[in-house]
Amino acid sequence: MEKLTVTERAAVERLDAGAMLARVERWAAINSGTRNLPGCAAMATMLSEAFGVLPGTVRLIDPAPVQAVGADGAVSELSHGQHLHLSVRPDARLRMLLTGHMDTVYPADHPFQAMTWREPGVLNGPGVADMKGGLALMLEALLAIEAIAPHIGYDVLINADEETGSLSSAALLAEVAHGKAAALTYEPALPDGTLAGARGGTGNFSIVVHGRAAHAGRNPEDGRNAIVAAGALAVRLHGERSPRLAVNPARVDGGGPNNVVPDLAVLRVNFRPADAAEIARARAAIDTAVAEVATAHDVTIAVHGGFNRPPKPIDAGAARLFGLVQASGADLGQAIGWRDTGGVCDGNNIAACGVPVVDTMGARGGAIHSMEEFLIVDSLAERAALSAVTMLRIADGALA
Repeated sequence: MEKLTVTERAAVERLDAGAMLARVERWAAINSGTRNLPGCAAMATMLSEAFGVLPGTVRLIDPAPVQAVGADGAVSELSHGQHLHLSVRPDARLRMLLTGHMDTVYPADHPFQAMTWREPGVLNGPGVADMKGGLALMLEALLAIEAIAPHIGYDVLINADEETGSLSSAALLAEVAHGKAAALTYEPALPDGTLAGARGGTGNFSIVVHGRAAHAGRNPEDGRNAIVAAGALAVRLHGERSPRLAVNPARVDGGGPNNVVPDLAVLRVNFRPADAAEIARARAAIDTAVAEVATAHDVTIAVHGGFNRPPKPIDAGAARLFGLVQASGADLGQAIGWRDTGGVCDGNNIAACGVPVVDTMGARGGAIHSMEEFLIVDSLAERAALSAVTMLRIADGALA
């Protein structure tokens, strides 16, 4: 830590490891699966109280409307929890964005609800790494910043739907990202501290096929088999895959008794484009396949969904921010590296707004989205220090 400034050293020395762990244990005890709206509401209340000690005003913002397609092809509204927004010193010359999510992948009826110690210093529990540990250290870093350098401008956005694509918070995320010098997102790092670099994008589609029912034995020629058409569409779309575009037809809903030609099918497809050109190619492929399959099978087809996470390349601005994080880590005795990943997160959305972002500033941990999820407790203090030093340097113009 010899290379830290007096201010940076003072901020690091203020970090309270015990307080961070206590927050993680308190917050992870609340089930806040994305669809558990009471749980998300309880989590939003606790986070509002915790982040409310910072200057500025905490707001809980209603989610934007989101539509979902059911197994019966019907379109309905999908409910989400409220999102937390804190704005501090909106008139500051240079401002940053810090983001995280309060939701987890574990629904209220999931068997994984309790925390246990796997071994000393390694806590197993739902959301301990992804990302209640990240939220705990984000807050601690901001508390240290406010105590040492109470002039920095920033926004905090903690959404309630990241694990399902941020569909109800995407517009809000773009709004608060506007004009920021840099953004830090608190997804967990790998166990060794490695960050996520470039990310591909993702798009999810529900494609509803309407055919015509008929008796499978008496007059099958009068039917129009929606399952067969959906299968043909799945094969066509799967054929568009390439090293830069993954295509995964994941599920078909529909059908009924064996003696009835099915008149409805819902095809679910996920696309993973490496860049914007592959998004354009995928959209064109969907349009062409839908038109040709509809004609060939005499069915009607409706496409719902879209590309909700744009690809996140490492452009010049992102490279400078990664370099700053790496240098900050080195001065703290932390070796920081990064590598590209196929996963997606809100960092994709932020980068699409033209804002440099490092989106794995959270705790070190692993086995996320499984019952083996774990948090390396010592990393709470490590990563809070990394955030505090990085933010102080951004505020001092290190990215200019």
